[in-house]
Amino acid sequence: MKQFFQYLIISLLWLSSASVQAALTIEITSGAEAALPIAVVPFDTSKLPGKLSVDIASIVTSDLNRSGVLKVLESKSLPSQPYYSNQVRYAQWKAAGQEYLVVGRIFEKSSGQYDIQFQLLDVLKQKQLIGYSLPAKKRNLRASAHEISDLIYEKITGTRGAFNTRIAYIRAQQDKGRKYILQVADTDGFNAQTVLESDQPLMSPSWSPDGQSLAYVSFENNRPEIFIQHLATARRIKISGFKGVNSAPDWSPDGKNLALVLSKDGSSDVYIMNTATKRLTRLTRHRGIDTEPVWIDKGKRIIFTSDRSGSPQLYEIDIKGGKPRRLTFEGRYNSAASISPDGRNIAMVHGERGEYKIAQLERETGNLTVLTDSTLDESPSFSPNGKMVLYASTRGDNGVLYVVSVDGRSKHRLSDQTGDVREPVWGPYKRKQ
Repeated sequence: MKQFFQYLIISLLWLSSASVQAALTIEITSGAEAALPIAVVPFDTSKLPGKLSVDIASIVTSDLNRSGVLKVLESKSLPSQPYYSNQVRYAQWKAAGQEYLVVGRIFEKSSGQYDIQFQLLDVLKQKQLIGYSLPAKKRNLRASAHEISDLIYEKITGTRGAFNTRIAYIRAQQDKGRKYILQVADTDGFNAQTVLESDQPLMSPSWSPDGQSLAYVSFENNRPEIFIQHLATARRIKISGFKGVNSAPDWSPDGKNLALVLSKDGSSDVYIMNTATKRLTRLTRHRGIDTEPVWIDKGKRIIFTSDRSGSPQLYEIDIKGGKPRRLTFEGRYNSAASISPDGRNIAMVHGERGEYKIAQLERETGNLTVLTDSTLDESPSFSPNGKMVLYASTRGDNGVLYVVSVDGRSKHRLSDQTGDVREPVWGPYKRKQ
């Protein structure tokens, strides 16, 4: 399986040639029946001198639908289009079956500077829950829309939203030869920025805890090596280029260390590297393959994938060493762990009878829940609020990205029209400026 033996069979990740589109698009494949009904009315832009290139209400609608907790009323079913609470006739919205309503308007303060005013209203109680006036620059309108989504989501659910964060992924394209592109984008796939482009495979992007850097594997020198790249400055350094395998980097919670996989001493084992001194600590010693380490319990322990039991399973080990403890027993294949921010759940690739799906393991009880219904899923990654899981799947010959709610009831596809997208990873919350 390519996810497990990632450094051996890179070519299986990129099965097709494809051109790259400007952005990913969102397709709702399934929704949660128990989701709370909410209406988002198009924001009033009548006071603007021209048409905005960004539809704020449309972005908010897409975000909230993707959460799996809220279900936005289709625009064709809106009984009216108020843009301020004083214009709302609550009986209309109650009759339409809505519990919440979002209205707003946009003003231009100066050239390229806007003021976005919006209100979240409780239809049943007929009162305002929150109201904000957000300053926004033209280039940041999409981010402002995601911020609005986060505010709405948090007010209704009590959980911090994660729409105004970023994702990273690897994209392949055919353009005078095969190209591999490491990109960063908004959580809806728009505003994609290229971090690195290479003629050789790129793999395993990993966000630093501060969201300022990415670690990744590059084959640019015809063998796997690990690099760290600062996003704002594009400065990059090679952190690991030992003989043999250098793979699967994962940042420690404090950003001072990387867990990584090396085979320089013979077998494929898990190591910890101090990124400042490059000092190595070997954690595992086994003739089998140990790979895909991720940190847990505030950096005190590491979960990794190993075939030491005869098939890929998840194990846990203290960073001070000791005997690894096996975590997964259900299914013949469990790999690629992603840890929820609270440490209570593990998302993974769960294989049974030749089908590979995304599943979630509750650490305390050991209960395993399968979240997806496709047959070749990979690379799960929790959102920073722990309520959604980003992952890759295969549609035809191409890799596509999906987001599924942690209860498995809502699934949305982030799809490139013709491209091949793999190995997504959800970034941390943005630091407050």
